[in-house]
Amino acid sequence: MTQQIRALVVDDSQAMRRSLMYALQRMGPWLHTDEAQDGAEGLKKLTLGRYDLVLTDINMPLMDGLKLIRHIRQTDAYRTVPIVVITTESAVEDRERAMALGASAYLVKPVQSKVVQDTVKSLLRLE
Repeated sequence: MTQQIRALVVDDSQAMRRSLMYALQRMGPWLHTDEAQDGAEGLKKLTLGRYDLVLTDINMPLMDGLKLIRHIRQTDAYRTVPIVVITTESAVEDRERAMALGASAYLVKPVQSKVVQDTVKSLLRLE
């Protein structure tokens, strides 16, 4: 794969960010990761750079993941960028709300690295 892909991992848990970034980095040297500790920082990074994929938690301080999804989908440059929600919220209503706002996939923690990788591969049409 020669195309460079940039992913932004947004989660208030540093351990979860590290785990997700490690899972993504193991997919290949063409996948680069960046991180943000909440939706507000994530949105700031999105306005300053170019990302091909966003992974976000829902429950975070300052700006939660649902507000982040709404902002991303209102931005022309990111209207079609895949957004993977990775959260502890397992209620059907939470999933439906996230998907209605524009999430591309919804995974419930704890989630295995392979599930994250398979979801990303599918969304980015890598296989």
